[in-house]
Amino acid sequence: MPKFAVDDSSGVKDKNLVHSLAKGFRVMETFTAEEPELLQSEIARRAGLDDGTTFRMLNTLVSLGYVAKVPGTRRFRLTLKPLELGFNAIARTGLRDLARPVLRSLVGEVNEAASLGVLDGVDVVYVERAQAGLVRMGVDIRVGSRIPAVASAIGHALLAFLPEEELEDVLRASRFERAGPGIPGSPEALRVRLAEVRHDGMALTDWASVNGLRVLAAPVLDRSCHAIAALSVAAPAMRASAEEFAAAVRVPLLARAGELGLALAAAG
Repeated sequence: MPKFAVDDSSGVKDKNLVHSLAKGFRVMETFTAEEPELLQSEIARRAGLDDGTTFRMLNTLVSLGYVAKVPGTRRFRLTLKPLELGFNAIARTGLRDLARPVLRSLVGEVNEAASLGVLDGVDVVYVERAQAGLVRMGVDIRVGSRIPAVASAIGHALLAFLPEEELEDVLRASRFERAGPGIPGSPEALRVRLAEVRHDGMALTDWASVNGLRVLAAPVLDRSCHAIAALSVAAPAMRASAEEFAAAVRVPLLARAGELGLALAAAG
């Protein structure tokens, strides 16, 4: 579907749409982080509108405070007012409520099970999950399940981005038991592993020989780039090699983790 096409898959008839409102949003959507200031002609071309309609839309948006003229130029830019709409949508929203649509979006992209976990002491606690259809996994993970942070991909994604004092507390209190392939057996080995996770931005555990699963996890970061949660995707190992799984899941996983981090930061 083209970027600015009207999605009528919900069955809403054309006559029930306010096309002028849609055009106004199309005008606002032409601005990007890379090009925050645009000429009227550039806006018209990107929005697929004629010059007259674009002129009226811009004047209306300027009068409402959503768009501003750049002083001394013929360019326009978005104001901060559109942010108010987003802030109103997520203000006072809890972690699970913010994560739920993100997880559903991630599941839709990768067609596998996805989870959100937070650190509680030395364990990761799963606080939200979503999965595609009736997928049956090799382990029984549900909301409220706990696993050792030092022995899991989702735990490694969290620990790799903790402040040093918090990480040291977890390492001191954890039991290092080789629960599966590639799981570090000591604090020193785990630190080496966590350095790799920080470099890659994600953590992978390949437990094909234990429970038939592969898990890829990424941290959800705050403004200080410290982990406040982590997202993970799990898939049966029979479907793809570890390299193929990571290649297919990496981009959507990192994108959704970043999206949730921004939402949490905005929600305070």
